[in-house]
Amino acid sequence: MPRYVALLRAINVGGHVVKMDALRDHFGALGFTEVATVIASGNVLFTAFGAGATRPAALERAIARSLEDALGYAVGTFIRTPAQMAAAAAHEPFGALAAGDTRYVGFVSAPLDAAGRRALAGFNTDVDDFAAHAGEVHWRCRVRSSDSAFNLKKFEKAIGQASTFRNVTTVRKLAALLVPAPAVPDRLRRK
Repeated sequence: MPRYVALLRAINVGGHVVKMDALRDHFGALGFTEVATVIASGNVLFTAFGAGATRPAALERAIARSLEDALGYAVGTFIRTPAQMAAAAAHEPFGALAAGDTRYVGFVSAPLDAAGRRALAGFNTDVDDFAAHAGEVHWRCRVRSSDSAFNLKKFEKAIGQASTFRNVTTVRKLAALLVPAPAVPDRLRRK
């Protein structure tokens, strides 16, 4: 049974308040098991089974549709496997960060094409650096993100798709939580 993380956009921002226990219950009602939320910003770990369990794109569509029906607004939904989250957490496009730098990972629906990569390069400034890798966009910010000129709506329009960003610390935490515990051989189990 595959384990995933759903990275949800528009959860507990911009006046959209969703209680984490309600979000867990919603995922449980969709038939997912081992549902857990991490930080109240729309990070949901879950196990899927049955038809479609190994098709992340189908899961994204079903979850997004269900959340929109329940909440009354569109919720960008980005599903990642344990391997994808581990890769996003480990990727270091900027090398060592200087004191005061922060790195964010933006999750997008599909890897950026050549036009998207050119558009992304246009967002580089003296304080912001961007790099695309797989289905993510990495952002190094040399000031507080609120002091950056980076604008999410302009970014999404330029690359032609929705996104949701997380601090790399959160990405690393999610990646660590997705790694299944190693199986304990029967001979070592406590009787």
